[in-house]
Amino acid sequence: MRTIDKRLNAKLAPVLMQRAPTLTLPYDARCKSRFAATLDTGEEVGVVLPRGTVLRDGDMLVADDGGLVRVIAAAESVLRVRAPDRLTLTRAAYHLGNRHTPVEVGADELKLEADPVLEDMLTRLGAQVERAQLPFQPEAGAYSGQGGGQGGGHRHGHDETFAEDYALAQRVYEDHHGHAHSHDHAHGEDHVHGHDCGHDHGHCDGHAHDHSHEHR
Repeated sequence: MRTIDKRLNAKLAPVLMQRAPTLTLPYDARCKSRFAATLDTGEEVGVVLPRGTVLRDGDMLVADDGGLVRVIAAAESVLRVRAPDRLTLTRAAYHLGNRHTPVEVGADELKLEADPVLEDMLTRLGAQVERAQLPFQPEAGAYSGQGGGQGGGHRHGHDETFAEDYALAQRVYEDHHGHAHSHDHAHGEDHVHGHDCGHDHGHCDGHAHDHSHEHR
């Protein structure tokens, strides 16, 4: 079995790219650096790439025998998000980013992996959402890829412009999950940082500890 262990950065002549056997992969598989795969020709191969590699449609790979393989982004279930105006689309992008959701950004649309919770949230925000089967190539380098599309909320609360939209998004999330997960941060010019975690540490030494201290 051949091993694919390199991604070719140099540009090749179009004729060479077209002649190369192809490897069709969904986004989740293209984020992995080590896995077994089957080329579209039926040949089984092992993929061993540097950790952190994210393959994109059209990438050229090199096998251990010098052979070339071209990556194709597979069509998968996605949501295409459009809006009647740019402000609505920007708000949709804001809330998706707040949930660390991988998003493919187009000139007048967003694309994300299909998720019924996020679909409901986007619709309530005023966006137009369409389900489709399309290749998915989110923005590179902006996501850890950990649980991005599950609709989990992370409230930061620094931009009051989106307060109304955020409240709507949280109501949608609560409708589906029964609770809100809030990370509010209070900021002031002369502030006190208290290390009071909101719970009693009496189990440590038989008494509670107040670790608050003031920065002047």
